Amino acid sequence: MPARTGEQFLKGLRGPRAVWVDGERVSDVVDHPKLSGAAHALAEVYDLQHAHAGTCLVPDPETGEPIGASHLIPRSREHLTRRHAALRQVAEYSVGLMGRTPDYMNVTFAGFAGRPDEWGVAGNEAGAERLVAYQKFLRRGDLSLTHTIVQPTVDKATGDAPGPGNVHALHKIGESEHGIVVRGARVLATLAPFADELAVYPAAPLPEGADDYALAFCVPMGAPGLKFVCRDSVSTPANLFDHPLSSRFDEQDAFVIFDDVEVPRDHVFIDANRTAYNTVMTTSWPPNVQQQTMIRASTKLDFAWGLALRMAAAINAQDPETMRLIGEIWSYAELTRAAVAAAEAEAREWPGGLWTPAAAPLHALRATLPLWFPRVNEILRLIGSHNLFATPTAAQMADPELRPLIDRYLPGAKGMAAQERIRIFRLAWDFAGSGLASRNEQYERFYLASSARNLARHLQFADRNRADRLVQRFLDESC
Repeated sequence: MPARTGEQFLKGLRGPRAVWVDGERVSDVVDHPKLSGAAHALAEVYDLQHAHAGTCLVPDPETGEPIGASHLIPRSREHLTRRHAALRQVAEYSVGLMGRTPDYMNVTFAGFAGRPDEWGVAGNEAGAERLVAYQKFLRRGDLSLTHTIVQPTVDKATGDAPGPGNVHALHKIGESEHGIVVRGARVLATLAPFADELAVYPAAPLPEGADDYALAFCVPMGAPGLKFVCRDSVSTPANLFDHPLSSRFDEQDAFVIFDDVEVPRDHVFIDANRTAYNTVMTTSWPPNVQQQTMIRASTKLDFAWGLALRMAAAINAQDPETMRLIGEIWSYAELTRAAVAAAEAEAREWPGGLWTPAAAPLHALRATLPLWFPRVNEILRLIGSHNLFATPTAAQMADPELRPLIDRYLPGAKGMAAQERIRIFRLAWDFAGSGLASRNEQYERFYLASSARNLARHLQFADRNRADRLVQRFLDESC
């Protein structure tokens, strides 16, 4: 089928699934008050690809039907440019606040399918074939796919990867007539209530003897035994004046329990093959998926810069310190844009014909954005000061006794109406200070791992030849 509409997406969510939010098992994720806002926002993302079909849709390479451009397996530099435009269109809808819109996993699996040679190592050829077939299923069904890749943290002293005998981590416990049976848990399935299927694929390398933990597969969200325990909701009632962001962009995060779940054989890509598990994610995956993640980050930083400028204008703050703070946000936005442009300009071709951006500029962002995003929130709150609390609600604005007084005593500078001023500062608080903002700040701190971990791993992605040459010149000089 061609790219889905928002209505088709919502219809697909109405099937049975075991989801708990705020202590309650949810029977319908589309209409539940804690989930409805994000469900309908994601439906608008699906409609977006039709409203901007020239940007967001491409023909399926085999059927010719229109599919989302995020499903495209890039085979040239031009394909990356084409995909960039579609990813940017989606990122702008939530101004980068939704980190797991379906295009994230679409890009991930397009990259996987573009490297069957990588997935077919160590005798895993059949798993690689099934993965390529699954990517066709994903793009032709235009499914919403989420993932869960982090092992549950029980004892940090044992490391990030489970060893033999770990009863908490997800592992294979047996075979069935139709596939494999798995048990255990994983975190963190962002978008879980709003996905059609769940993906499991490699994370930290596994130690010797942990073969039963070496798994990669996809499974429908309604599979028997699959349970999703969501964090506290930060979604607010549907009121775009009071809560312009948190009323629709709480994408949720869930702890996933696999209570003896049967995974269909045709959806199993790695079956207790530790060698394949430990190698498939080490080369082309990071620069492929980070095109999407960094376009989202760039969009979010541009929005924050624009928001800071509006806040300053609302109170006519032109002092050097305010301008310096706003300029700091601009520098983060511009450096992110430039790094994405450099990565795409230096794109490379991998074995099998897959093209990805260059890894190094994107990895540099991966290591610094976890520091920049919390700082951006701090800057917005510094600029906003007490004005972030002087923000009457829509109900107070509608009060016939209060409204004339609010209009008289709370206008913006240079003739700005009180309502415009209030909306600016309510938007700023929802972005930088609300429950949604707090969740997003924590999310960004550990998005694709922490800054410290990524900095420590930089040599895996960096070309040190020029740096070594510059130093060696002086070491080679005779005394």
